[in-house]
Amino acid sequence: MKIDKETVDKIAHLARLEFESEAKKEEMIKDMNNMLGFIDKLNELDTTGVDPLIYMSEETNVLREDDVKHIITQDEALKNAPKKDSDYFKVPKVMGKSY
Repeated sequence: MKIDKETVDKIAHLARLEFESEAKKEEMIKDMNNMLGFIDKLNELDTTGVDPLIYMSEETNVLREDDVKHIITQDEALKNAPKKDSDYFKVPKVMGKSY
């Protein structure tokens, strides 16, 4: 497979990317073709009998128990809040209508 300008334009459109110049687009084409070349090189390897790598090492995570140590009440949590009502933190609206 070879990457051309049409393919890069389609990928850029889908990813909402813009190129500063045609030179930058050509550089991207070259880089993407190099990546595909590397993948083709990996496909040449004989992996018969090689198990898939699931973990990077033989180590296992040792996690601590999730013990509750100190519980604060709702009133204590709201005590230093800059904006609050009787039961909740008040925060600025982050979602709005977009048309």
